[in-house]
Amino acid sequence: MIPNVSQALAWLEQHPQAVKGICRGLERETLRVTPDGQLATTGHPESLGSALTHKWITTDFAEALLEFITPVDGDIDHMLTFMRDLHRHTARELGDERMWPLSMPCYINDGQNIELAQYGSSNNGRLKTLYREGLKNRYGALMQTISGVHYNFSLPLEFWQARLGVEDAESGKEAISAGYFRLIRNYYRFGWVIPYLFGASPAICSSFLQGKESALPFEKTECGMNYLPYATSLRLSDLGYTNKSQSNLGITFNDLETYVAGLKRAIKTPSEEYVKMGVEKDGKRLQINTNVLQIENELYAPIRPKRVTGPGESPSDALMRGGIEYIEVRSLDINPFSPIGVDEQQVRFLDLFMIWCVLADAPEMSSDELLCTRTNWNRVILEGRKPGLTLGIGCETAQHPLAKVGKDLFTDLRRVAETLDGIAGNSEYQDVCDQLVACFDDPELTYSARILRSMIDNGIGGTGLALAEQYRQILVQEPLEILTEDVLQKEHDASWQRQRDIEASDTEPFDVWLAKHA
Repeated sequence: MIPNVSQALAWLEQHPQAVKGICRGLERETLRVTPDGQLATTGHPESLGSALTHKWITTDFAEALLEFITPVDGDIDHMLTFMRDLHRHTARELGDERMWPLSMPCYINDGQNIELAQYGSSNNGRLKTLYREGLKNRYGALMQTISGVHYNFSLPLEFWQARLGVEDAESGKEAISAGYFRLIRNYYRFGWVIPYLFGASPAICSSFLQGKESALPFEKTECGMNYLPYATSLRLSDLGYTNKSQSNLGITFNDLETYVAGLKRAIKTPSEEYVKMGVEKDGKRLQINTNVLQIENELYAPIRPKRVTGPGESPSDALMRGGIEYIEVRSLDINPFSPIGVDEQQVRFLDLFMIWCVLADAPEMSSDELLCTRTNWNRVILEGRKPGLTLGIGCETAQHPLAKVGKDLFTDLRRVAETLDGIAGNSEYQDVCDQLVACFDDPELTYSARILRSMIDNGIGGTGLALAEQYRQILVQEPLEILTEDVLQKEHDASWQRQRDIEASDTEPFDVWLAKHA
């Protein structure tokens, strides 16, 4: 089932410098909660800066949903320490509130009003809130409170020069983009390994269902928890980030032009369901527009091709201008065993897996085959630790035991690890391989098995609160290592000034401005 990568791995071993200079970035979401585990109803703390313009600390869907963003970094330890500094600073600013350490939300009252993230009075700020209003009306606010970690990854230009013979990023943008699309296709085929190893949402609080029946065969505990005994990541299941109307878009990952054309079609195609909902009711805007996607970022995908956008530029226009610059991996649950929701082992594994995905052959995929890959993901998401579980090739033409496929993959990953360790003169990537490959012989070592044991004993609330309190105590007491109070204060002040400047320069009424931008 694993493609033969031996030639490509031999090439990598002969060109180790090609992978020297990988760049990464992390984004981590977390809900603010009260000491008793309820969703915080306070606004985003003013002392953390402007959520609209702060470089590192913002909000996602809701006022209570924090998001931390690291700058692009070539050093794993530096990146993780920077992320930890953001958490240390925030923990000190939150007073009695804590950061929820799980992907699935804490207890949320039936019909509780979840305040949408607010970004001030500028047209752009109001658009961001209106977009979230649309998400709430389309998919429900509760789904939007699910948290995750995004991992951004790019290979150095030297890799593409050595592998593809490109001269520079501009003239080589089509070849580089094709290389990243190869990575994405392999990710769709084999990325289920991420929820298998690191999925950490095998259970949900019954309040998440809001009284609705679920088709999933949940087992229930007395403390109001629903779980599947072999599940890995309910966050990635149909309970979480999916949009059924998007599965028919026919967006593929074979080349830049057809991908962007599919994306642009989706933001221009009216949805029958959203047309019925309408754009406005009783004088209040309900969504930006009635199309399948309000904006391009609404496309729910486990991985995205990205390029930094210029002023007023859409993500797809940026891609067409400069090609793919980096990849955003979106399948990581919050790591409940880390105070910052992610750790070095995960980053090193993702480095190895991304490199493998870009080296392995990846035949083009039709939109139908893309949908077929979802079958393996769903199996792993809902019953990944089930003894004897098998995975299908393509559209179920043959079945292979998950444990064997996983171990075959790690045979290749270990060769990538030896190359990366050879550059650094240590064994850190190989150590990660040794630690993680054991999960295929013993699924009890996976994150989902480890956290489920605690959840069955203590409930989701008990587990989440105990970890939230433990991490709060740790973070509050730790000194900053990279950032300083002075740097954080300067960014706080500058962020509010940037927001004021944007608001002062907005002279056009929102409705007029929106008509041009919607």
